[in-house]
Amino acid sequence: MRSRGSPILLRLLAYSFPYWPIIILAWVCVAGAAGFMVLMPLFVQMAIDRGLDIQDGVPMGDKSVLVWYGVAIVVISLLRGAFSYGQTYVGEWLASKVSYDLRNDIYNHLQRLSFAYHDKSQTGQIMSRATQDVEAVRMFISMGILRIAYLIILMGAVMAFMLLSSWQLALVAWVFVPIVAARSIYVSLTLRPIWLQVQDLQGRLGTVLQENLSGIRVVKAFAREQQESVKFSKEAKELFETSFVANRIQAFNQPLLTGVWMLSMVAVGWVGAYQIDNGTLTAGELAAFMAYLTILQMPVRMLGWIITMFARAQSSGERIYEILDAESAVQEKADATELKDLKGHVVFDNVSFSYDAISPVLRGVNIEAEPGAVIALLGPTGSGKSTIVNLMPRFYDVTGGAIYIDGVDIRDATIESLRKNIGTVQQDVFLFSATIRDNIAYGVVDASQDDIERVAKAARLHDFIMSQPEGYDTWVGERGITLSGGQRQRIIIARTLLTDPKILILDDSTSSVDTQTESLIQQALTEVMKNRTTFVIAQRLKTVQAADEILVLQDGRIAQRGTHEQLIEEEGLYREIYDLELRDQEEAYERTRVEVMPAGGGA
Repeated sequence: MRSRGSPILLRLLAYSFPYWPIIILAWVCVAGAAGFMVLMPLFVQMAIDRGLDIQDGVPMGDKSVLVWYGVAIVVISLLRGAFSYGQTYVGEWLASKVSYDLRNDIYNHLQRLSFAYHDKSQTGQIMSRATQDVEAVRMFISMGILRIAYLIILMGAVMAFMLLSSWQLALVAWVFVPIVAARSIYVSLTLRPIWLQVQDLQGRLGTVLQENLSGIRVVKAFAREQQESVKFSKEAKELFETSFVANRIQAFNQPLLTGVWMLSMVAVGWVGAYQIDNGTLTAGELAAFMAYLTILQMPVRMLGWIITMFARAQSSGERIYEILDAESAVQEKADATELKDLKGHVVFDNVSFSYDAISPVLRGVNIEAEPGAVIALLGPTGSGKSTIVNLMPRFYDVTGGAIYIDGVDIRDATIESLRKNIGTVQQDVFLFSATIRDNIAYGVVDASQDDIERVAKAARLHDFIMSQPEGYDTWVGERGITLSGGQRQRIIIARTLLTDPKILILDDSTSSVDTQTESLIQQALTEVMKNRTTFVIAQRLKTVQAADEILVLQDGRIAQRGTHEQLIEEEGLYREIYDLELRDQEEAYERTRVEVMPAGGGA
C-alpha cells in the first residue's frame, strides 16, 4: 500500500483494494446507470418514428404504441435513477472508508515519529493535510474514480450508437470533441500547481491561527492583537488571491466549453435537417442523435473537471505522503527484546549527541547510576541537561557511544517496554481537556480509583481535589488552564507515579511552584524515589542536597561531579551556580524556617 516506487494516485487507490466487493457492486451500478442512459434515446427514436410517424406534417402512427413507449421511457428513467443512486451511495461509502483509513494511518504514523520530526513540523500544516488534503482524496475516490468509469463507459457507448445512427453526423459532432478535450487538459495542467499552492497556503493559514489561539494570553499581554490580525490578514489575502486565480480560470473555461458545444449542436442540426430532406434520416433518428449529443456533452465537458480533481488529488497525495513516507530517526530493531523486571542500573558510555552534523550538544558523557540512586543534573541553559534525560527513553537516539539499562543497550529494547519503565515529568506541563481522574490515569487507563487516589496523595494533591465540587471528575480546561502551575505540576507527577516506573526523570519538576508547595512535593518524592533510579534536572537547593551525585554540565560535557558537600569546597562552575542561585535559597530557608503545611494545601 505504501510502496514508494508507485505513483501517488495508485498508492491512494490501493486504500480501496481491501473493499473489493464494494468496488464490484459500484461497477455494477456504474454499468447499469450508463446502460439505461444509453437506451433512453433509442426509445425516444422509436416513439417518434413508430408512435407518431409524421408524414407531410400529419401524425400517422399508432397512439397506443406511443403510450407504451412512454411507459418504457418512464421505467428506464426509474431504473437509471436507481442505479445512479446506488453508484452515488456506494461511492460515498467507499470514499468515506478510504478517508477513514487514511486519516488513521496519518495519525498513527505521527505517533510513531520521533521528537526530531515534530521539532521541525508545523501543527497547522499537519492538520491541513489530515483534513483538507484527505477530503480532496475522498472526492477523488467517490467522484473521480467511479465518475470517470461511468463517463468512459457512457462516452464509448454513446459514440458507438452515434456512429451506427449516422456516420456523417457523428463526424460533424466529433470535430468539436478534440477542441473541448484539449482545452480541458490545458486547464487542468494550469490549475495543478495553483491548487498545490492553495493547499500549502491553507496549511500556513492554519499554522498562524493555531499559534495565535494557543498563545492568546501572550498576544493580549503584549497588546499585539492588531499585529496578529495583520499577520493573519496577510496570509488570508494571499490564499484569497491564489484561489481567485484558480476560480477565474474555471469561470472562463466553463462558458467557453458550453459555447463550443452549442456550435456542435447547431452544426449537427443543420446537417441532420439536410439529411431528412433527402430522405436519408428520419425525424426520430435525428432526435435520438441530438439526445446522444446532449448526453455526450456531459462526459466531454466533465473531462476537465475530472482531470482537475485528479490534479488536486495528486497534489494532496504528495502532501499526505510527505508525512506517511517520513521515517522516524528512532527506529526499533526487528529483534528488539522486551525489558522486564528492571533494577534500574543506568550507564552512559561515552555518549555524544547532536541535532545535526555541525553543532554537538553532548560530547563524551559518562554516567553510572546504581539502582535507587538520585542523580542531579545542573548547569547553565543549553548545557545539555534536558538532552541527557531525553536520550534515556529514546526520544532521540545517541549519535555516539551507548546507553545501557541493566546491561542492555536501549537500542536493542522495544521502545514501548523502555518507556513503560521510565517515568518522565517533563518541563512542558501538558494536561488534556478531560477530568482530573482521566489526566492522572492517562498512562494507566484501567487504574482503579484507589490507585489514583494513592498517587494523588503522594503528590500532595488529594485534599485539593476533594475540595472541588466534582472531586476527581472536575473538568480540566485546555492545557490545564483552569489550574494553578503547582496543581498542574502535581497532576503530572501523580500521572508519572501511577505507571510505577523503575527509572524516574524529573525535568525541573518543581520550577513552577512556590517554596511551600515545593516542600510538600519533596516530601512525597523522598518516599517515591526509594528503590527508583532518579535523574533530576535541579534548580532548587533541596533537590541538589538530596542527590547521591551531582553532575555539573557545561557546553555538552560533564565539568564537575560529586556530592553537594564535595563540590561546594571546590572552585568551579558549581560554586559559581551556588553563589549566584542557590545561596539565596539556603539563606531564605534559614530565615523563614518554613512550616510544612498539611498534605494537599496550597498550590
